[in-house]
Amino acid sequence: MALRLPRRGRLAALGACLAAALGTALFAGAARPANEKVVNIYNWSDYIDPQVLDAFTRETGIKVVYDTYDNNEILETRLLAGRSGYDIVVPSGPYLQRLIRAGAFRPLDKAKLKNLGNLWPDIMSRLAGYDPGNVYAIDYMWGTTGIGYNVAMVREKLGPNVPVNSWSVVLNPSSAAKLKECGLMMLDSPEDLIPSMLPFFGAKADSKRWDDMTLVTDALYKVRGSVRKFHSSEYIQALANGDICMAVGYSGDVLQAKKRADEANNGVDVAYVVPKEGSLMWFDSFAIPKDAPHPDEALAFLDYMMRPEVAAANTNFVSYASGNLAAKAHVKPDILNNPGIYPDEATMQRLSVNTAWDERTQRFVTRLWTRVRTGR
Repeated sequence: MALRLPRRGRLAALGACLAAALGTALFAGAARPANEKVVNIYNWSDYIDPQVLDAFTRETGIKVVYDTYDNNEILETRLLAGRSGYDIVVPSGPYLQRLIRAGAFRPLDKAKLKNLGNLWPDIMSRLAGYDPGNVYAIDYMWGTTGIGYNVAMVREKLGPNVPVNSWSVVLNPSSAAKLKECGLMMLDSPEDLIPSMLPFFGAKADSKRWDDMTLVTDALYKVRGSVRKFHSSEYIQALANGDICMAVGYSGDVLQAKKRADEANNGVDVAYVVPKEGSLMWFDSFAIPKDAPHPDEALAFLDYMMRPEVAAANTNFVSYASGNLAAKAHVKPDILNNPGIYPDEATMQRLSVNTAWDERTQRFVTRLWTRVRTGR
């Protein structure tokens, strides 16, 4: 499977994002007349089965113009600037929440979405933390943040009886130092690491208390010398090749690493675990921008994507869990039965969602993360 670039957004300079968003005066979506049968989609890289797009066009006659991005900040900047030209976008949870508050989306016309009943009630209930009443968004894919590791290498460094099911394995300086010898990487994403690790310190993942956040970053500061790199995508291939032995990353990315190792038949056994203290659950959801030039075509596309067999085709392609409950009947058994993709009920109860930080807290977190990354 092709590499999917960093899933959750990294903190980026607003100026850089603005330049990326506005640097092209005309692009495919904006240049097309509003009455053309087309739907302009802006989504994460390598995050849909191309055959699904072709089948949609064959059935409906609606052409798909498909652009990609690799972080939420670029998407956010384009939408807030207005006139993006896109009909469907796929923001992650906290960004969805911020953009809803900013008035960036139009409410879904649910009368035109006959396949809404296929959605997963529990997933939509959790998504409502960002989109109260599920007015603006439909979950596309969801997953978790956890620990990916090379089974043999970690056993060799930590010992055969040391469990790898707690955040302590990366936050304890002594175990982190042992992992340094074989390679430890972590996400370059405080939006994911801090909420994921807060339960280890007895706090809620959605805590907005600065003292709670500081507990996590202080612990990360103490082990930063054992972390080979903070990066939100390089760990995928590094795990697959056996170049590192552990990474704190996203469920689907770790499972991509496992698939690559299996396909290469290189003897690398990659496993994934959600720590017993709990972790973060994330969502990528479809939404229609307020100024979408083709809202009817967008609704037709969303309804098509909610067909069980279509949702399952995308899950089978990207190895992330679908927000479509009916799709489970069509998902490949090796994906459906993989607890790293579809967690069991006990694990689901340990998963939390995190809502957006306010601007003041975001600046505070940026300072905390800069200290972790730079040591200053």
